[in-house]
Amino acid sequence: MVTMRVGQVVAPSFVEGVASKGVSLRRVRIGRSSVWGSSKGLCAVKLAGMKVVNSGAPRADMSDREMPPSHRIKAASLSAFQEFQNARANRYTKVKSSVMVLGLSIHTTPVEMREKLAIPEAEWPRAIDELSSQNHIEEAGVLSTCNRFEIYVVAVSWNRGVKEVTEWMSKTSGISVEDLMEHIFILRDQDATQHLFRVSSGLDSLVLGEGQILAQVKQVLKVGQEVSGFGRNLTGLFKQAITAGKRVRTETNISAGAVSVSSAAVELAVMKLPEGGVSRVNVLIVGAGKMSKLLVKHLISKGCTRMTIVNRSEQRVLDLQTEFPDANIIYEPLTEMLRCTGESDLVFTSTSSEIPLFTKENVEPLTPASQTSGGVRHFIDISVPRNVAACLSDLSSTRVYNVDDLKEVVAANKEDRRRKAADAQVIIDAEIQNFEAWRDSLETVPTIKKLRSYAERVRQAELEKALSKMPEDLTTKQKRALEDLSRGIVNKLLHGPMQHLRSDGTDSKTVSETIENMHALERMFDLGSEVLVVETKAKGKK
Repeated sequence: MVTMRVGQVVAPSFVEGVASKGVSLRRVRIGRSSVWGSSKGLCAVKLAGMKVVNSGAPRADMSDREMPPSHRIKAASLSAFQEFQNARANRYTKVKSSVMVLGLSIHTTPVEMREKLAIPEAEWPRAIDELSSQNHIEEAGVLSTCNRFEIYVVAVSWNRGVKEVTEWMSKTSGISVEDLMEHIFILRDQDATQHLFRVSSGLDSLVLGEGQILAQVKQVLKVGQEVSGFGRNLTGLFKQAITAGKRVRTETNISAGAVSVSSAAVELAVMKLPEGGVSRVNVLIVGAGKMSKLLVKHLISKGCTRMTIVNRSEQRVLDLQTEFPDANIIYEPLTEMLRCTGESDLVFTSTSSEIPLFTKENVEPLTPASQTSGGVRHFIDISVPRNVAACLSDLSSTRVYNVDDLKEVVAANKEDRRRKAADAQVIIDAEIQNFEAWRDSLETVPTIKKLRSYAERVRQAELEKALSKMPEDLTTKQKRALEDLSRGIVNKLLHGPMQHLRSDGTDSKTVSETIENMHALERMFDLGSEVLVVETKAKGKK
């Protein structure tokens, strides 16, 4: 058994095929191969009995399903990067469009970078329009939450699509492409499909089975359906992902005992506060949205019956007072935020503000926290972008936590997560097959169009030839009769082939037969000479 450290510099002779000498390599298991990757390149080699010694690294005998989300994403993403490097130019006219996801999540990227890419829901349509107008991107969708930022696209050239999306992300965020590539994951086709289905099912969440992500995926579909750049493929993908998410939650016990980001934040507060937890300290919540509502719910469950909520408008707080009549919920306007903070020991922030609400300058002069919390004021910020500046940690009487710190809360139930995820994966695999069958059935659409176009050209040519041989005094009625006759003959001849080119995608065997019929018709009628839809798309955008 040979042992190495992750990140250890390897001698050039150690791994056969490594061209870059002295490069710091990292090993990730993909199937039976071990992939060693660095910013300078990748090399896939088969190494028996190799083990990476690292608390967070995948074992050599670990199956794909046993891998934690961060390593599963990294494995598939490294594979995609390798293909990206080897892809040849101008391949998009020979293969069908690829479904891809490029993103950064809490598993791979610190909040400091994620917050620079975060896009408010109101800006999603603009982002979709900008992305789908790129030369090699047909469709686009955006999923932006506190834990992840992901761009879903359908690209006529997947390697060129990667370049266009990463450049767009760099331009939008101000982060260089080189820095993005240090953290970004890229998944395509079935890997991309599986990733979204796992996201929708809560398997990729920091908190396994949390329900809020399914609602967020639904919102992506709702917003996307109002934008032309969110097309048929992504509509089908997100609908199937929602179906998978619903099935996983109803057919497994993954949601039993599941918690949300908000409840994990409350658990973190209980862990950090002195004995008595949230029930004895003065609590302030900044913001009154969905996350804040869940904060109230879980604070009450931990014995906190009095809390102050600062918000721009009063109505949402009144609604919370009505929903939780047993709690003493006090409303204060946003202008009183700093005063209320000075009177609080524990502060939760959950707003859509794009700039920090709390800085070292406006917090340092505040009255110290009470001795109930040990004289320490705790800020738990579950917003992305962050509402609390990191520099507050410099103050000796202040502790600052963000969404990345919630990992501490969920670290204890890894084994339970793995068992529940295995049950859910069976359902996800079935839904992936359904989506792939549906998408395969779409392959025949261009062939149907080309066959109709070919038949129409032949019909018009033969009709004109026939009319040229007839008397010039034909009436309009007679010409219309000949026109209808030619159309009727063509439609009846095409009826059989068209029936064998149509499939709803529900039966994989039927889809397979339909694809075979498609290839046969393309050969018989030489439809390959017809201009492909993807070629028209790519050429039209140049």
